[in-house]
Amino acid sequence: MNNVLNNVEPFLALAIFAYGLCFGSFLNVCIYRMPRGQSVVKPRSACPRCGDPIPLYHNLPVVSWLVLQGKCRACKEPISPRYLVIEVLTGLLFLGCYTHFGLTLAALKCAVLGYLLLGLVFTDAETKLLPDALTLPGLAVGVLFSLVVPVNDLASRIMPGLVSTAMRSEISWRLWSLSDSLLGAAVGSSFLYGAAAIYLRTRGVEGMGFGDVKLMAMIGAFLGTKLTVLTIFAASLAGSLFGLGTVLAIWIKRLRRIEARRAASRISSGYSPGISAGNSPGYSRRRAWQSARLALRYYEMPFGVFLGGMALLSFLFGNRLLHWYWRAL
Repeated sequence: MNNVLNNVEPFLALAIFAYGLCFGSFLNVCIYRMPRGQSVVKPRSACPRCGDPIPLYHNLPVVSWLVLQGKCRACKEPISPRYLVIEVLTGLLFLGCYTHFGLTLAALKCAVLGYLLLGLVFTDAETKLLPDALTLPGLAVGVLFSLVVPVNDLASRIMPGLVSTAMRSEISWRLWSLSDSLLGAAVGSSFLYGAAAIYLRTRGVEGMGFGDVKLMAMIGAFLGTKLTVLTIFAASLAGSLFGLGTVLAIWIKRLRRIEARRAASRISSGYSPGISAGNSPGYSRRRAWQSARLALRYYEMPFGVFLGGMALLSFLFGNRLLHWYWRAL
């Protein structure tokens, strides 16, 4: 890693970061238009509120948002900070891939995966949709990358002798890599499809969209079987913690609201009935808990956010984490 950092050229790093900012600007267009079924090529960019076309000199990544102070030049309506965040994150993503892998095909693979995941994560967070225009081409690109950048294959763990012999041939390692990419896509999509089917059958409501299944197929094609399983486990854990945190936050909010209403009612009536079944602290907590459970039941959790975030972390640090885990055992 130190050797890679020592070989990073400042001018090239700056150029890659600027290149990432430009790609981030286009990604913002995809995030806004793809869920709405609009073309990402035409018409030209315009304010989504007043429709005023954005001139080229006001379409510069990061700079334009800062110069305009986050407002449309025509109607002065606020421009979402998401545009600035996406551009900066994409620039940092490209720069991070370069510093981590150097100027290699592995860096390109990391940048492409991260770029797709950024678009899908923010689209899912905003619209609860995962566009096929990103997941399906991403699946194909992930499979193609397995032919030029080796995937960490599960077969090498199961049959080390056979694979070490096969890896002596360049054609053989490409076949093993391709096989693991396809297997990762199958395992990832099958696992989520099965989980969604079980949830639908037991609860009677759809708990996961088919977009998550296609997203996991794309992730599996890039990561291979081993890191795909790690991604599913990590995303499930993160999603569960988020769900518990959401329930707790709603419960506290509803409890405070109920207590405030009861206090206001007592003050306005000038009557304090004392402790009873209807005004005890336990009654308020139970009502707040029932309200929180009901709210969560109809809340659509953007699970693609957790899948995408954990997939990128698995790609960059998954092997180190697994190596540390097995050594700790």
